[in-house]
Amino acid sequence: MSQDRGTLYLVATPIGNLEDVTRRALRVLAEADVVACEDTRRTRTLLEHFGIRARTVSYHEHNERERATELAQLIEEGRTVALVSDAGTPGVNDPGYRVVRACVERNLRVVPVPGPTAFVAALTASGLPTDEFYFGGFLPAKSHARRERLAAVRQLRATLVFYETPHRLAHALADALEVLGEREAVVARELTKMHEEIMRGRLSELAERFRPEGAARGELVLVIDREEIDEGVAEGTRAASSVADLVTRFEAEGLDQRAALKRAARELGLTRDEAYRRLTSERSRSKV
Repeated sequence: MSQDRGTLYLVATPIGNLEDVTRRALRVLAEADVVACEDTRRTRTLLEHFGIRARTVSYHEHNERERATELAQLIEEGRTVALVSDAGTPGVNDPGYRVVRACVERNLRVVPVPGPTAFVAALTASGLPTDEFYFGGFLPAKSHARRERLAAVRQLRATLVFYETPHRLAHALADALEVLGEREAVVARELTKMHEEIMRGRLSELAERFRPEGAARGELVLVIDREEIDEGVAEGTRAASSVADLVTRFEAEGLDQRAALKRAARELGLTRDEAYRRLTSERSRSKV
């Protein structure tokens, strides 16, 4: 690889909280000859916040094919290009693939500058298994295609992760329940932002919660457990143990009440709010 050629940097930017930007990302953006961005106005806001003056060009899904060639040519001529998306890691369900391929084909240097990614943040905070997972980007907009996609991953022994839009979330949850069966799931919205919320429960519970179309707001990640809930086992567990019994046992094992309640809710197949209501009721009855 010739030393007089430039470099393509893939720079991850905050998905919400600007404090999540790395010092390396800021340095690369400040030193780049060109910052290629999905939305120049949005990226300029970020750059101006950190006092960075840089030349920006658009790079989005509508001009990606032509602009990828132009950027690769600049890099071949010795320029440094920093690629960013509107938020998160470029190329992860955002434009980026074509310019990376163009550089690889020309034997040009491609350097990732890692940072925030919404689906990773949601997965790690979900409380569902993280050892193996499948990221499927956005589910199809049409119900038939969406159900086909879900059916194709039903047998995967991996936690399922998707992006979803507010106006489609209720339909996606209903389709997931029908195709995948009852499973534990998480809806994470507005991650790292002021109104961040991570909602846990069964698919049926979440589908009911978001049943009115448009009930959700903001950017969403849907995380679904790899296994269907065995209702027979779940009902047996409910019959054998109260929430209070389980919380007391888990506290004796060293967990604080919050962690003990969360674990009890999971074992009993309850939402945390429902488990807390039962805990309060059971302990109140025991004092009578």
